[in-house]
Amino acid sequence: MTAANQPPPLQDYNLFTSDPVLAQAVEREGGAGELEELADLGDRAGSAEVIEWGNIANRHEPELRTHDRFGDRLDEVEYHPSYHSLLDLSVSAGLHSRHYDAGSDGSRSVAGDGRYVARNAGMFVMAQVDVGHGCPVSMTGAALYALDHQPDLAATWGPAIRTSRYDPRLVPVSEKSGALVGMSMTERQGGSDVRANTTAAVAVNGGGPGGEYRLTGSKWFVSAPMCDAFLVLAYAERGLSCFLVPRVLPDGSRNPLHLMRLKDKLGNRSNASSEMELVDAAGWLVGEEGRGIATIIDMVSGTRLDCTTWAAAMMRQAVAQAGWHVTHRSAFGSPLINKPLMQNVMADLEIETEAATTLLMRLSGAFERAGADPQEAALARIGAAVAKYWITKRSSPVIREALECVGGNGYVEESVMPRLYREAPLNSIWEGSGNVIALDVLRAIRRSPEVVDAFTAELDRGRGSDTDVDLAIDWVKGLLSADDMNDEAGARRLVESMAMAWTGSLLVQVGDPAVAETYARSRLGGDWGIEFGTLAPDNDLELIAKRAVPALV
Repeated sequence: MTAANQPPPLQDYNLFTSDPVLAQAVEREGGAGELEELADLGDRAGSAEVIEWGNIANRHEPELRTHDRFGDRLDEVEYHPSYHSLLDLSVSAGLHSRHYDAGSDGSRSVAGDGRYVARNAGMFVMAQVDVGHGCPVSMTGAALYALDHQPDLAATWGPAIRTSRYDPRLVPVSEKSGALVGMSMTERQGGSDVRANTTAAVAVNGGGPGGEYRLTGSKWFVSAPMCDAFLVLAYAERGLSCFLVPRVLPDGSRNPLHLMRLKDKLGNRSNASSEMELVDAAGWLVGEEGRGIATIIDMVSGTRLDCTTWAAAMMRQAVAQAGWHVTHRSAFGSPLINKPLMQNVMADLEIETEAATTLLMRLSGAFERAGADPQEAALARIGAAVAKYWITKRSSPVIREALECVGGNGYVEESVMPRLYREAPLNSIWEGSGNVIALDVLRAIRRSPEVVDAFTAELDRGRGSDTDVDLAIDWVKGLLSADDMNDEAGARRLVESMAMAWTGSLLVQVGDPAVAETYARSRLGGDWGIEFGTLAPDNDLELIAKRAVPALV
C-alpha cells in the first residue's frame, strides 16, 4: 500500500547548478573556466547511485585488522567498496591536487587561474554526499605544500600524489599509480599543544633535511590511517621536527606503524581515525630539524579551509533536504512551504547558508590570489581563521533546525539528517577548536599589522549600501584599533563580530538583495529572536524560503 503525502527522495539532481549562490561565486572569484566541469561533477554527485555510496559507507564502518591468522601484524583498515568509490570519484575529479599542480610539468598553481576556487567548490559538492572520504582527499593536497620544504621527497612522492588515479594498494610509492598522505601531530598528553609531544626521532647516518630517522612514540589521532604515508611531528636533536613516514618502505616491507584501535567517533563514521604506535619506524625529515611546526603549518592551513568548506556544504545539504520536504509535504490544506511561519524558518536557514557559502568562496578567492597579491595573502591569513571559527559553529544549529523541519522522518537514520547532525561538531574541533582559532586570530593581529589593514580594507568594500552593515564595520574597526588587544577572554566575541561584519559587507556587494537586506537587519541590526524563524514578517520571506528548494532555483 502506497502512502500519500510523502515527499520523494531528493536525488538525481545537480548539487552544483541547483545551489542558488555557488556557481555565481565560482565565476566571481575567477573560476568561470571550470563551471562546466563542476556542473558535471554536481550531476554525478547528486545521482541516486553516488548518494547511496555515501549512505552505505556510513552504515558499514571501517574495520581494523591488527594481525593475520598466523599472528603476524597487518595494521590494515578495511573499508566498504562504497568508500573506495567515493574516493575514486573525488580523486578522479582532482579534488586532492588540482589546486596545486598546473599541468604535466608539475608546476605550482598560477594565481588567478581559478583552479583553487573550483577545487573548493568541488569539495563543497562532494561533502554533501559524504564528508568522511574528504579527510584523506584534503590532507593529500595539503601535504604537497609541506613537501615543498624538501624537494627530494617532493620529487619522489609528488608525481604519485598529483595523479588523478586512486590506488588503494599497499605497495611502495614507486609502484603506485596514485598516493594519499595523512598526518599525525597530536599525542595524549598535549592535544593541540604539540610542543608537549614526546615521540622521539633518532638520525640514521647523520640525518639532516631529507635524511632518514627512526621514530618511536605514540600518536593519539591518526587521520585516515589507510593513507600511503603520514606527516608526523616528533622531537629530533634540535627540536620538534616534521617527518614523512610511509606505510610501506622502498624495499616492500611494512614500516612498523602499529594501529592500536580505531576511534569510536560521534560522526565521521565512514572515515577511520586511529591511535598508532611508532616502533622504531622509518621516517624522512621534511625541512630542517626544529622547524616542524613551520613546515607543517601550510598543510594545516589548507585542511583548516576544508573544514570550513565541509561545514558550509553540510548546511546547504541540510537546508536543501528541509526545503525539499516542506515543498512536497502538505498539512492543514496546503504545502508547508506556503505556511507563513514555515517560510520564516526556511528563509532564516537559507540566509545563514547563503551567507556561509558566500564567505567561504570569497576566502577561496583570497587563497587563489595570495601568491601574487600581498593583500589577498594577508586577508587569507586572518580570514581563514575567522571563517573557520564562525561557519563551523553555525552549522550545528542550522542542521538541527533543518532536521526539525523534516520532523520525525528527519530523526530517523534512513534520512541523511542524523548523519549531518552528528558530523557537524567535527569541523569546529578538527584543525583547531574554537579557542585555538580565536587565539590564532589574536596572534595574527598582534604580530602582523598588515592583516588588520587587509581585513579592514575588505570590510570597507561593502560600505555605503546599508546602515546596519556600516555600523557593524565601524564597530569592528574600533575593536581592531583598540590599545588593548591582549584580552584573551574577549577573543571569541571579537572573532564573531569580525565574521558577521565581513559577511554583511560581502552580501550587500554580491548577494541576493532580499537575502542581504534581511541578513543585515536581523544579524547586524538586532531585529531577530533567539531561534531561527524569528525574522520580521515584513521581510520577503517567501522569496528567500523558496531559494532553499533545489527544484525551484
